[in-house]
Amino acid sequence: MTPDLEVSRRVAAIWRIEGARIVATLARVVGDLGTAEDLAQDALVEAVEQWGRDGVPRNPGAWLTAVAKRRAIDGWRREQRLGEKYRLLAADLDEVADDVWEPIDDDVLRLVFAACHPVLSREAQVALTLKIVGGLDTEAIARLFLVPVPTMQQRIVRAKKALSAARVPFTVPEPAEWPARRTAVLTVVYLIFTEGYVASTGDAVLRTELAHEALRLGRVLCRLLPREPEVLALSALMELQASRFAARVDGNGDAVLLADQDRRRWDRSAIARGSMLLDRADALGRGRGPYALQAAIALCHAGAESVDSTDWDRIVLLYEMLGRLSPSPVVELNRAVAVSMASGPAEGLAIVDALAASGVLRGSHLLPSVRGELLARSGRIEEAQVHLHEAAALSRNAREAALLRRKADALGA
Repeated sequence: MTPDLEVSRRVAAIWRIEGARIVATLARVVGDLGTAEDLAQDALVEAVEQWGRDGVPRNPGAWLTAVAKRRAIDGWRREQRLGEKYRLLAADLDEVADDVWEPIDDDVLRLVFAACHPVLSREAQVALTLKIVGGLDTEAIARLFLVPVPTMQQRIVRAKKALSAARVPFTVPEPAEWPARRTAVLTVVYLIFTEGYVASTGDAVLRTELAHEALRLGRVLCRLLPREPEVLALSALMELQASRFAARVDGNGDAVLLADQDRRRWDRSAIARGSMLLDRADALGRGRGPYALQAAIALCHAGAESVDSTDWDRIVLLYEMLGRLSPSPVVELNRAVAVSMASGPAEGLAIVDALAASGVLRGSHLLPSVRGELLARSGRIEEAQVHLHEAAALSRNAREAALLRRKADALGA
C-alpha cells in the first residue's frame, strides 16, 4: 500500500469515528450546518496533505477541528466581519469552558435534533442528518431509502439550500420543540444502526462503529425521554439485533446466515436489556408502534433455540401488524420469508412475485436474493441460481455478493 493511500485510509477511519462531533462543534461556532460541513471537508483535505508529510497527530480529531476553525476565521476576515465572529467564537469557547447546562447533554444528539429542522420535509431531514451526522455517503443513504443515487443527491442539496434560504440558525431546540422532531430523530438513529448492522457497501459485513454509536444515541434518548414508548422500543430493537454481532461474521470476516449462527455466541446480556426495554415500553400502555413490533420480532428470534423451533406464526402476525402500521416493501419482503417458514416456500414466493410485479424494489439485491432462497427450497435449482447471481451482481457489499455467489455455486454442486 502506498503512503498516500495509507494516510487517506487513516483519515477516512478517523472521520468515521470523529466526524459527527467535529461537525457538531463547528456548527455551534459558525451557526450554520452547511458551512460547518464544508469547513470539516476542507480540513480533511488538508489532513491528507499534511499528515502524509508530518505524520498523524496525537489527537487527530482536535487537529481537524482546530484547522476547520482556523479556516472559518480566515473566511470571516475576508468578509470583514471578524470582530463579530470572534465574539461568537469566544462565546462558544466560554460556553464549553464553563460547562453551561444544555437540555441535550450530548454533542452528536444535539446535532441530530438541530439538523432535523421542521422547515424541511421528513425525508429531507433524515437524509441530510444521515449525511452530516451519520457520515454515510450518498449511495448508502439512497439504498436505505430505496431511491436512485441522483435522486438522493438532489434531495440533500435541496435540503441544504432550504435551510440557507430560510436563514435557519444552528440552535438546539428547547424541550417543547422536541415532539415535532422526534420521529425524524428516531429514524436517523435507526438508519444509522441499520447501516452498521448490514453494511450496504464496502468489504465488511458489519460497520460496528456506526451500530455502536446508534446504540449509544438510543441510550441517551432513553434518558431524555423515558416515557416515550417508541424511544424505549427503538433502543430495545437495537440491543436485540446487536446481540448477534459476534455470531454474524466468521473468522474470515464473511457473513454467517441466521440458520448457521452459533447461538451460544449471542450476547445474552444484550438480549436481557432489549427484553427489559420492550417491557418498559409496553408498560406505558400506549400500544405498540413500528419499533416495538420490530423489537418483538427480534425477541422471537432471540428466544428460540434454533430456526426450526422459532415461532414463525407469531412472527408472521407481527409482520402483518407492522405492514398495516408502517407499510414498506422491505417489511413485505421480510413477511414473505416468515410466511415461507411458517407455511412453505410456495406461499412466500407468491408474496415475492407480487412485489416484483409492483417494481418497488427494482434495482435492489434484496428481492432476487429472497426469491433465489425460496426457489431453492422449492427445488427449482436452476432458477434459484439465476436469481442468486442477479442478487450478487446488484449487491454493493463485496462480502455479501461473495456469499450469494457461493450459495448459487453450492446449489449447482
